Amino acid sequence: TYESPIKLERAISAKITPKMTSENIYSDDTVEDVISSFEGIDVEIELNQLSLESRAILQGAKVVKGVLIESKDDLAPTIALGFKSKKTNGKYRYVWLLKGKFELASDEYDTEAEKPKAQSAKLKGNFYPRGFDGNYRFICDEDAEGVDATIINGWFDAVVSEPEI
Repeated sequence: TYESPIKLERAISAKITPKMTSENIYSDDTVEDVISSFEGIDVEIELNQLSLESRAILQGAKVVKGVLIESKDDLAPTIALGFKSKKTNGKYRYVWLLKGKFELASDEYDTEAEKPKAQSAKLKGNFYPRGFDGNYRFICDEDAEGVDATIINGWFDAVVSEPEI
């Protein structure tokens, strides 16, 4: 069960990398078969800024009177991550990663120099299949043939359920 989605800060980029493990099975001095298994997805997101509230939510920390308090005992919650990305034709691709956790955010600070330098936040996470159905990601192109407009219109209202046939 998922809670209602919350909007994070504006994203600059996202890198989604599925990971597979494979092993060759040899017989008679040649590869007879290859066994493969899905490990999960590595996620890297760059955000314009990451508010203290968003950071606390993603890392299991807390904000008290405007101060982010991080503890060695913080546990990152299991979350789903939804986003959309504009395609070259101007339409959108919608994505939900269904189960995962983010690592502690890394910080980088620079002194003020002659030219302003953009400071962004980078998050790394690991996503994996849900236990009850094995699904790990839903992807929908709004311009795909046969797409149900109600799915697109409600994409960020709640984590999307698997459409029924």
